[in-house]
Amino acid sequence: MAYDFDLFVIGAGSGGVRAARFAAGFGARVAVVESRYLGGTCVNVGCVPKKLLVYGAHFADDFDNAKGFGWNVGQPEFNWATLIGNKDKEIQRLNGIYRKLLVDSGVTLLEGHGRITGPHTVQVDGTSYTAERILIATGGWPQVPDVPGRENAITSNEAFHLAELPKRIIVVGGGYIAVEFASIFNGLGAQTTLAYRGELFLRGFDGGVRKHLHEELLKHGMDVRFNCDISRIDKQPDGSLKVSLKDGGTLDTDCVFYATGRRPMLDNLGLETVDVKLDKQGYIQVDEHYQSSEPSILALGDVIGGVQLTPVALAEGMAVARRLFKPEQFRPVDYNHIPTAVFSLPNIGTVGLTEEQAIEEGYSVQVFESRFRPMKLTLTDDQERTFMKLIVDSASDRVLGCHMVGPDAGEIVQSLAVALKAGATKQVFDDTLGVHPTAAEEFVTMRSPVAR
Repeated sequence: MAYDFDLFVIGAGSGGVRAARFAAGFGARVAVVESRYLGGTCVNVGCVPKKLLVYGAHFADDFDNAKGFGWNVGQPEFNWATLIGNKDKEIQRLNGIYRKLLVDSGVTLLEGHGRITGPHTVQVDGTSYTAERILIATGGWPQVPDVPGRENAITSNEAFHLAELPKRIIVVGGGYIAVEFASIFNGLGAQTTLAYRGELFLRGFDGGVRKHLHEELLKHGMDVRFNCDISRIDKQPDGSLKVSLKDGGTLDTDCVFYATGRRPMLDNLGLETVDVKLDKQGYIQVDEHYQSSEPSILALGDVIGGVQLTPVALAEGMAVARRLFKPEQFRPVDYNHIPTAVFSLPNIGTVGLTEEQAIEEGYSVQVFESRFRPMKLTLTDDQERTFMKLIVDSASDRVLGCHMVGPDAGEIVQSLAVALKAGATKQVFDDTLGVHPTAAEEFVTMRSPVAR
């Protein structure tokens, strides 16, 4: 059968665009359909605008700390509308870049809602297209629990478009999105409460990292509440919100922001017309080649429920394009040693195993830790401290994990990820000369393991 396209991609986010561009570059006839915005979650309501807001939130500390270095900056004023307006301009610029990347690669870009109507057919706003293979890369969507009054809450989708900065806000959740946005709103001057129903946030991160960040957020004036669960949200006559807690308490606020997880965005995708199986959480089940139970349909990124990070989706998109259209260049995605950053204030950077994971996997570990006040803060009243940690296998001396809480943690850990990927030992770290004076040099000067 002759098809209109060799590959039809549904979703123009990170993974979909990468797969489409490279498949087209390998000579395939490719189409991409997108119903919302080019660049997906990361560019529009995720990594990129969030990082811009994190930068903005950090200036409050910068202005205050400048006094210690002889600067008199007066009384700084913040304008939310200016930040959001400038953020919007940058996102529009990036949307244009994504459009140009696709078109210049020879990809047919269709803007509308794509719906699968058969194993080889996608309908876009009434027009049907055939393809030898269909790739689903529609990403995820914020999920709000079924709490009475949930319509009064917002998610990360709406947070980037608020008309004004709330005076008071409750951020609900214990994952990295909750921690990041709580840091943003707190840094920009909102009275911020982070409410999490569990014992300690950032489940899955190293215990030392979690505890240290908690201490630092408290120093920054954030109200952090654990074992705190919301039972209902009621809008008051003055427009404010009354939040009732399951323990019987109440909180008054102007905004409730839910960051309690994301679900695969498969709405009205037409999966009922094909044999695409989902797992218990609603994610598309795929094999090691990202092929679903319907042989002609593939899926990658957030819709398959793996590691939900932009670089992972990019790697998966590249792997799909190579396997299908340039098999001699194919390499499977290596999911080991994926570096991760949390752009809280202060930042977290991490790569490799946590102490808890290393012990659970049977390693006999040595743990090296360091806590110190960054040199930049020594002339200021800021009492923030940086935390660094190395997890080492006692038997082989191989470094299993690197973890950091502090300024530029993501930038520093990115480089350490290369070392871990190469199998560096603690001896290699010890033999590496540091760049002085920097915070990063601490990773190569830690000599004494902590007692456990």
